[in-house]
Amino acid sequence: MRQQQLLDITRIYVEPAAAELPRGREVLARWPDATRVEVASHWNIPELHGDEANAARWVRIKREALVLGVKKSLAARPNGRSADFIAPSTANGCAMACSYCYVPRRKGYSNPITVFANIEQITGYLERHVRRQGVKAEPNQCDPHAWVYDVGENSDCSVDAEVSANVDDLVALFARLPTAKASFATKHVNRRLLELEPAGRTRVRFSLMPARFAKLLDLRTSPVAERLAALDDFVGAGYEVHVNLSPVVVAEGWLAAWAELLDDLDAATSAATKEQMAAEVIFLTHEERLHEVNLAWHPKAEDLLWRPALQEAKRSQSGAATVRYRTGDKGRYVRQLLDLIEQRTPWLRVRYAF
Repeated sequence: MRQQQLLDITRIYVEPAAAELPRGREVLARWPDATRVEVASHWNIPELHGDEANAARWVRIKREALVLGVKKSLAARPNGRSADFIAPSTANGCAMACSYCYVPRRKGYSNPITVFANIEQITGYLERHVRRQGVKAEPNQCDPHAWVYDVGENSDCSVDAEVSANVDDLVALFARLPTAKASFATKHVNRRLLELEPAGRTRVRFSLMPARFAKLLDLRTSPVAERLAALDDFVGAGYEVHVNLSPVVVAEGWLAAWAELLDDLDAATSAATKEQMAAEVIFLTHEERLHEVNLAWHPKAEDLLWRPALQEAKRSQSGAATVRYRTGDKGRYVRQLLDLIEQRTPWLRVRYAF
């Protein structure tokens, strides 16, 4: 999906401090005809956040609204699963509309892209944090040698790169940091990123799920076939490329659908891509408030996502109340998929599965 289909910005909510920064001025100049609305805080915009009526305008808001703010709190949080650290965000929210996305759980009924204009502060903090870590002494599941920083926890960096040069700056930063790597997951193929020079220091994790599920759940994203076709190109451009097999949704015929996708992954990738690739396997978690929001704008998705007979309540690492597949059953599902990966793509190393 091309940028003009994802975004048609007609209104920009602006923190005054962000408008005064170079990156803020660049973003505003890209949409000179957009209405500007001054706001005191990028986080508290009543007509966007917390208004239940926005559920019916879910996609329209994502396409037409943009928020420009300043990231106030700069901290790299330890992670240890996908990355060693979660980097401070350079953006929040997304123009895509994946029906299982966790960000609306925290941000209210709408989450268009927020761009943080104080990129120099963020990259400066990150560089100092990386240098304080020194050389990684022991390998772990994140990486055997480098400290890995997830730079896209609350957004999709490939889409962010359609809006500002923040992602360009992150790629350039990590390209000159020999002890660290940037990492982000994406469902959007942005071929402009192929023009950058990552020098092997940025890991792009393309999220994949069977196409018949993606058509219902991954709204406004690049088709799965387009993501598969991009894998070799990104490796050729100097990125480390992994895949996220996520979210894994249990439904009738799910294993057969994954078998077909794994065969497609095998056919789409060169020997060089296979040699450096690894996977994360993440089964669906969902949440009752998000379920209620989805019922207002995309109820068909909930036929797959909200399965009370198969799910149980849990508390996430962040403390959020969510639902997941039932204990015992989930372990069986995980083993079935891992066995399938071993059969269809024995070359694909699974970093973790849960």
